[in-house]
Amino acid sequence: MNDTDGARGTRVNSPGPDWSHLRETVLMMELAVAQVEAAMTDSNASVDALTGTFTTMANTIALINGRIGGLADNEATAPVKAELMAATTNVAGMVNQAIVAFQFYDRLSQRLSHVTNGLAWLAELVDDETQAADTQAWVELQARIRARYSMPEEVEMFEALLLRGLTVDEAIREFMAKMSTKGDDIELF
Repeated sequence: MNDTDGARGTRVNSPGPDWSHLRETVLMMELAVAQVEAAMTDSNASVDALTGTFTTMANTIALINGRIGGLADNEATAPVKAELMAATTNVAGMVNQAIVAFQFYDRLSQRLSHVTNGLAWLAELVDDETQAADTQAWVELQARIRARYSMPEEVEMFEALLLRGLTVDEAIREFMAKMSTKGDDIELF
């Protein structure tokens, strides 16, 4: 099924004797990979800019707090100092909330990266008729995908679908139930 004549695009609008549902499947997988990769590239630039902004904000808050702490304590400055400290504490809390959101984005980005890798590898396998019919090639593909996962939730989803035979809906329900009981132990990878 590999295209040897260099023509890679869809042939659904002009099917001929070389038309293949496998070629169309591979093209659709490649399209999904390209769309996710493009979205991740676009969003990474925005997140990088926001990360820099929030780092600067945190440093500025620390500077302001240091200056406030250095002000003389007297009846005239005490209310102003208290108001300024409350304001910087509030802003620091918002910065921390943004950092948690970035951590969730980091996890999402990792998962999407793993999905695009898996789809690309699947497309390669399906594109080769000999490999597609070889059960050992499928075992190797599944092991390669499984080895790529860095988060326990990904492994659990893999096992739920491939090993335990749950449907997608069942696996997602199980995942969501487990996540609702889990704390906010997010970390960047």
